[in-house]
Amino acid sequence: MSATALSRYVTENPEILNGEPIIIDTRTSVRAIVGLWQMGIMPEEILNHLPHLTLAQVFDALSFYLDNQIKIDNYIESNQVPNELVHPVVKAALNESS
Repeated sequence: MSATALSRYVTENPEILNGEPIIIDTRTSVRAIVGLWQMGIMPEEILNHLPHLTLAQVFDALSFYLDNQIKIDNYIESNQVPNELVHPVVKAALNESS
């Protein structure tokens, strides 16, 4: 099967992340970009975490998310690490940032 373009920069390819929406020509999921944004990281700052992307790709991924929230939220939910598997140091750091 081949990739299917969903927007200017977002595609689905059944051979990459089981068909989860990703940025074209990368393995970066829309879910990963949305996760950073939901942590309060501004789109321009997401580039510091994912420097291989362009700002246009980040904004397109966020736009795609806003048009497809249920679908992407399902990917986010199914990829959550169970709380009991999160290392205590990570939990403490997350609690400090809240």
